Amino acid sequence: MIQKLFSYLYPIKIFKKKSARSKVIEVTWANGELVLDSENTNYSYGSLQRILRYGLRNIGYNKVLEMDHILVLGVAGGSVIKTLVDEIEYKGKITGVEIDAEMIQIANQYFNLNEIQQLEIVIDDAFEFVLKTKDKYDLIIIDIFEDTNMPNFLFEKFFSERICFLLKDRGFVLFNTMILDEAHNVRNRKYISEINPELFTSKMLPRIEVHNELIIIEKLP
Repeated sequence: MIQKLFSYLYPIKIFKKKSARSKVIEVTWANGELVLDSENTNYSYGSLQRILRYGLRNIGYNKVLEMDHILVLGVAGGSVIKTLVDEIEYKGKITGVEIDAEMIQIANQYFNLNEIQQLEIVIDDAFEFVLKTKDKYDLIIIDIFEDTNMPNFLFEKFFSERICFLLKDRGFVLFNTMILDEAHNVRNRKYISEINPELFTSKMLPRIEVHNELIIIEKLP
């Protein structure tokens, strides 16, 4: 494809749409691959895929392969799901929760997300889904942004405790956060300080792709 070849020289935008939830959604050929972006940040593939791949590698691909059920809060184009299925060759169930139905339509059209048989997509607010679900999960991936903003509820103690409650023993949370100023550093340190060290281990992987910090939580047996 000519567009793919030329994208090694400069990005080639092939789709742009205004979205009620995400303002602007763009699909672009960049360095030979399709990426999904909002107005100011990468939503799927590109740098975001590298960030979450790094987090999964830190948890351990061998551990991921043994998992039965993974929950992804914030699907966008589905790059972390593609990493799980195509790169790690994960065979278990994946539940993806995405509030923006338009985003899933784009993910299906440009990234073939609907071809992944083990994936169930739920169009819902992540907060509401977490309150309602009766399932327990081996891994919960949190990757929720509205452009460069992260909803406040993600960092509230009630939500983090509910997320941790939904983990199986030896289960993991992989939480992608954005650090743009000192207030965000304070926010993340407070979040970590509220994790019960008698029940969970936690660590931060800072400054991945400049502005991202991963938080990894593991539930002790």
